[in-house]
Amino acid sequence: MAKKIGYAVVGLGVGRSHAKAAHNSENADLIAVCDLLPEKLEQAKELYPDVLTYTDFTTMLKNPDIDIVSIAVPSGDHAKLAVEALEAGKNILVEKPIDITVEAAMKIEEARVRTGKIAGVVHQNRNNANMKPIREAIGKGEFGNIYYGDFEVKWHRSQKYYDDGGWRGTWKMDGGGSLMNQAVHTVDIMQWLMGDIESITSLIGIYAHRIDTEDFTASLIKFKSGSAATFVSTTNAFPGLNTGVKLYGTKGSIECDGDTILLWKREGAPEDEEETMKANYSGNSAAAALDPTLCTGHTSMVEDIISAVKDGREPQIMPLEAVKSVRIVNAVYESAKTGKTVYFD
Repeated sequence: MAKKIGYAVVGLGVGRSHAKAAHNSENADLIAVCDLLPEKLEQAKELYPDVLTYTDFTTMLKNPDIDIVSIAVPSGDHAKLAVEALEAGKNILVEKPIDITVEAAMKIEEARVRTGKIAGVVHQNRNNANMKPIREAIGKGEFGNIYYGDFEVKWHRSQKYYDDGGWRGTWKMDGGGSLMNQAVHTVDIMQWLMGDIESITSLIGIYAHRIDTEDFTASLIKFKSGSAATFVSTTNAFPGLNTGVKLYGTKGSIECDGDTILLWKREGAPEDEEETMKANYSGNSAAAALDPTLCTGHTSMVEDIISAVKDGREPQIMPLEAVKSVRIVNAVYESAKTGKTVYFD
């Protein structure tokens, strides 16, 4: 019987989902977890009696049974811990965003190349069931030229959410607010579906929270293809509304809320095509908008990195791909702060 992959997780906030996925995997053993708070380690021990617990990350990395480490600490520490893990001979899976600056994210890529280890990044919304048919249809030109996209992340987070996290809503550790933390997945989806960006013009504001960063952004985006998009993010939309992905082409239109298809209209399509698509892709789209603890999808990312290490292949999303969304988010903030359009090379 093949040896199972040894898995570890640092950061037991969102990292709890990583730990659960690793524990449930047929191809991995959850070896260890690490957190600064003893009560979180105690909770993990109750769920997984055999797991080793650490408060010191460097000490955990010395465990030879660990093959993969999920990096699920505050965003501003991702690169620091990821590079340390890679240099300790571990493969890694980094939570979104890969880090809060392009410079920090590139340190992970440089360490990956230098060490020859495998590094993946969590952007699980690409694995929403509806994303595959949408991307394939666009790629085949079935909706004609996609000239406009409308993306909106209208979620709700309480003041307690920010206060309990401590680091959330800070420039130093969160790198932003509603856009960098909540909406970065949809930023990733936008560039994945619509391509390279030419320019961004944005505004941001704080309307309902005591935070340093923002709880609302609005942007106008132009792509190198000539297409355009609008992008809105907020954590003020009580009680938590939608994650809209809407694409309009010269031969049809698609509208989604998260993993649910709401509209699928295509010139010349069979009469029952839209109803079939809506019936086949009607998921739990509202969960993340309502409550961060209801976010799902980490299992696919954890299974992907386990499979990549087991088979010696590249993971689904590598650092150079993940850095694209960080560059876009930072361009939004730069445009809002300077009052100028930001142009991409």
